[in-house]
Amino acid sequence: MSENRAEREGFLLNAAIGFLSVLLLILVLALLLRVVYPRIQSERSDRDPVLISNIIQLEVLNGCGEPGVASLFTSTLRSFGFDVVESGNFETFDMTETILISRNGDMASAKRVADALGIPEERILMEMSPEFYLDATLVIGSDYQSLNMD
Repeated sequence: MSENRAEREGFLLNAAIGFLSVLLLILVLALLLRVVYPRIQSERSDRDPVLISNIIQLEVLNGCGEPGVASLFTSTLRSFGFDVVESGNFETFDMTETILISRNGDMASAKRVADALGIPEERILMEMSPEFYLDATLVIGSDYQSLNMD
């Protein structure tokens, strides 16, 4: 009887090792695919492929007081390939014009965001601060309907 038990335990051990080997193989394959194809482009071919090549992290703030506008722009920016890591309300709701604030000094990245939304270059500001971990902050003004949201 102990011989059957030893065979059964051996079989279970071999089955567990086989299962874990297959799982390890799948994980290694997934890692290799992630390295070879790190970012899948948007399904929409009318987008500029430059906009999705480097990750730009943004904060989207509602500066006009219109309910849901920050969520609307968050979705739009994500569809353009930008990484919106935070959204909320600006300190006031009296912004008449939408502005983009470069937080890391990389004006080229800020310009890419502005170009995607149709924000004029003169409304891109630079305010570098060590406590900001973001590339840029978008403050949405009451002119938001004139911007590119599709």
